Amino acid sequence: MVERPDLDSPVLVLALDGWIDAGLGAQSARESLVEELDTVTVATFDAEALIDHRARRPVLHIVEGVATGLTWPSIELRAASDDDGNDVLLLVGAEPDQRWRAFAGVVVDLALDLGARLAVGLGAYPAPVPHTRPSRLAVTAGTAELARHGQVRTTVDVPAGVQAAIEHRCTEVGVPALGLWAQVPHYAAAMPYPAAGLALVDGLASVGSLSIATPTLTRQAGEMRQRLDELVGINPDHAAMLAQMEAGYDADEAGGDLGAGAGFGGAPLPSGDELAAEVERYLREQD
Repeated sequence: MVERPDLDSPVLVLALDGWIDAGLGAQSARESLVEELDTVTVATFDAEALIDHRARRPVLHIVEGVATGLTWPSIELRAASDDDGNDVLLLVGAEPDQRWRAFAGVVVDLALDLGARLAVGLGAYPAPVPHTRPSRLAVTAGTAELARHGQVRTTVDVPAGVQAAIEHRCTEVGVPALGLWAQVPHYAAAMPYPAAGLALVDGLASVGSLSIATPTLTRQAGEMRQRLDELVGINPDHAAMLAQMEAGYDADEAGGDLGAGAGFGGAPLPSGDELAAEVERYLREQD
């Protein structure tokens, strides 16, 4: 442990790189949290023992041919307080490549030692949803009561990330834990989609009773919405696909409880490959 701050029932936020993060939703949420909150490092983890550097290579910095240094992957636990003085713990950095059970145990032991009252993991996944509607949150939780915090509740077997291992360990030791997953339009999943990050921060604030400003994310989400509106509006086929997804989304919302097919009302999924390619090309030209 680097520093032991005086914390009052903090919320542990899990926002590691390396797992499913469509539209960089979790990354943008994490960056927003770090930007808006004044964080201090509480603990660092032994990256040499946890990370395969062939899979996560350090970054070599070269200036006019001169190698000026290396930035190595790292894992840190940071502490901060929100706008109302509520305490937060942020687990940030690279997802470990090995020793997940030991890592999860150490993280949860630290969280218990610091009095954590709740653990929340952040992620994002592609879904057949339109960019013209709010990004919905799916939930994975240790109890049925916590699962009610999500707008989408599914029944499915999927590969897990280390955040799931930490959430599971939290549940075992009596710390409420859940994962929040933002739905990202499948045609925008391969590029930054700030609305997903915004939904994650808002969801975190709601379940954790936190107060977190998001001016940068809000602005970026509005700018991306405008760009996508312009692009879709010039192609009748894309406009028709969007209208179909809007109808499916609205039907799901009207139906109330959202299951595994949420986002498209059971209708066949339209291919977003062509639109995704056009979106990427359009954004490159705009930049």
